[in-house]
Amino acid sequence: MSTVFPASDLTHTVCQVRQAASKLAQADPESQSQALEVMAQAMLHYQDDILEANTLDLEASREMAVPDLVLDWLKLTPERLQAVAKILQRLAALGDLSPQTLGLPFIKHSAPTYWQATPLGVVALIYEAFPELGAIAAGLCIRTGNGLVLKGSGEASQSNQVISQVLRGAIAEAGLPPDSLLFLPPDQGDVIRNLVVQTRNINLVIPYGRPSLVQQVVRQSTIPVLPSVMGNCYLYWTLSGNLETVYGMIGDSRQEEPDPVNSIEKVLVHEGCSDSNLTRLWRLLQEQGYEIRGDDALVAEFPELGLAHPSEWRQPYLDKTIAFKRVNSLGQAASLINQNSSGHADCLATELYAESRQFALEVQSASLYINTSPRFSRNPKQGTAISLGMSSQKGRCGGLIGLEALTRIQRIVQG
Repeated sequence: MSTVFPASDLTHTVCQVRQAASKLAQADPESQSQALEVMAQAMLHYQDDILEANTLDLEASREMAVPDLVLDWLKLTPERLQAVAKILQRLAALGDLSPQTLGLPFIKHSAPTYWQATPLGVVALIYEAFPELGAIAAGLCIRTGNGLVLKGSGEASQSNQVISQVLRGAIAEAGLPPDSLLFLPPDQGDVIRNLVVQTRNINLVIPYGRPSLVQQVVRQSTIPVLPSVMGNCYLYWTLSGNLETVYGMIGDSRQEEPDPVNSIEKVLVHEGCSDSNLTRLWRLLQEQGYEIRGDDALVAEFPELGLAHPSEWRQPYLDKTIAFKRVNSLGQAASLINQNSSGHADCLATELYAESRQFALEVQSASLYINTSPRFSRNPKQGTAISLGMSSQKGRCGGLIGLEALTRIQRIVQG
């Protein structure tokens, strides 16, 4: 069961999560896998209870005129819950990841040295709607041996509470400490501000939702933050780029539900691209329900376009809107992307290797996609890159927020 407690007791409660996380970190891989399997089965077994709670959340949110975007994020279906169960089962099948030796030993000053990945300790997920994210985060933390604090938004309060109860019961049934998972109810005052200063007990904060939530956490936190990012991905269409490739990349980037994290929302077009190809692309997109906007120069040339305000180039739309702008070179495109995109996933359409190399060298985003869709999936069909979302953070944990982001690299020198 989740526990409602005064904000003054938050430090003590989170400390209990840290103590439980220490025990969880010592669990063998087989125990972790068993817990993940039990969690997957519990999500399916209690599916009706979760969906009933979710219905209450949806009804209350509609009465409060919550935006349709958030309602879509909030909605659970049997298919979405089954996808969560499959993610947990895939995590169970991964085997020993914590600790994991990352490199072969080498000699330094006559002492063998190696590196291994170990748990961070306690992770806090602060998320808006998306009740299934709590279960996926719990799975990632069980696999890596981390404790988890869940702070969801008020729109998903009933769903989050039931899911956390189901997960805690499954963790206890598998013989691991259930206190390694803490659910914070939404009606706890300014709990976010109090949570993100728990520097002695929490090692990483991951905010997930609209930019306003993410920026609030980044601004207030004294703990390292791994900010998630959605939308505002850029595509540069070079003079050599193929129209069909561009159309396919845009459309496929938006296919994932409920949140097309890597949706292409801004397109920079080389000024040498023909007007006929450009207008044909717009027509194809409009037939799919997209609203097309342009900068001042494009709107002056094509008055039927909506005008993109200068501030829009730095902000995600998170709907079926795409803005276009002409540029004179790849260098100018790279500069605009570095200044304005979210920085987590940006794209290039080209037929020239030299352009792809220049793009890779000049664009500073965490992930780059060349002639392929940047579409994000939490449960990809191939590989083991199961992730909560995407981050624009530079360095080791940039891009996918997955298992690697929830571990630290420890250097071992054996004398």
